[in-house]
Amino acid sequence: MNEDDKTKTAKENPNASSEHSPSPAPKRKTKKRWAVVGIVAAVLIVAGVGFNAWHNTPEFCGAICHNPMDAYVPTYTTGTVDKYGNDLTETESLGMMSRLHEVTLKDDGTSAATCIDCHVPSLDEQITEGMHWATGNVQTAGENKKGDALLENRSFAQLTEARGSNAEALCLRSGCHVNPDGTDMQRSDLIAATAGLSDTRNPHLAQHGQLDCGTCHKGHSQSVNYCSQCHTDAPIPEGWLSYSEASQKGLV
Repeated sequence: MNEDDKTKTAKENPNASSEHSPSPAPKRKTKKRWAVVGIVAAVLIVAGVGFNAWHNTPEFCGAICHNPMDAYVPTYTTGTVDKYGNDLTETESLGMMSRLHEVTLKDDGTSAATCIDCHVPSLDEQITEGMHWATGNVQTAGENKKGDALLENRSFAQLTEARGSNAEALCLRSGCHVNPDGTDMQRSDLIAATAGLSDTRNPHLAQHGQLDCGTCHKGHSQSVNYCSQCHTDAPIPEGWLSYSEASQKGLV
């Protein structure tokens, strides 16, 4: 074949490869694409696991959803102050349920309690709180002694309202306070457990009407023996305050 014939053939069939042209390289775009997808998926999974772990910590609550959490996080992590900014000794700090649960569970070899173990968030609550945080619409009740914002006090009934459960479900629920045989504790079990504290007065017996658990058991400040308001000889658990002491501090 002369040069003219080669030229004519190339024009008639432009896709025909020259006998001297190298073989085309194999396509690897598909493999690279799947490799990139795999790496991205792995990064997202690791990030998701890390975010979930952070989500369960008090630091997350303080950094993301709740702007005024600076007054509350130390009541759990160190116990050196209560939410009002009052300095506490180690013994006094154990009168706060947040600190008591963190320390007790660690001593038992159990992973420490987290904020959402007690403040179990419902979807509605999370959406509402997220909107309040994004818009800066966070209502406070002033500041504590250290200048940190305080939220309005809420009863156990209010804290469990979004879950559709009663106030006692904040503590008396599966996996928290249970009987020695592992069954869920009821109010009757509490009454039996504290029957020996007094011959005539049992703090869990509704002798003056059913009281909210939070009347005595405080999450982020020292708990108060409310019975001592009238019964001045009522025993005061270690780290707790009598009603008179709490009144002098402006806590009741």
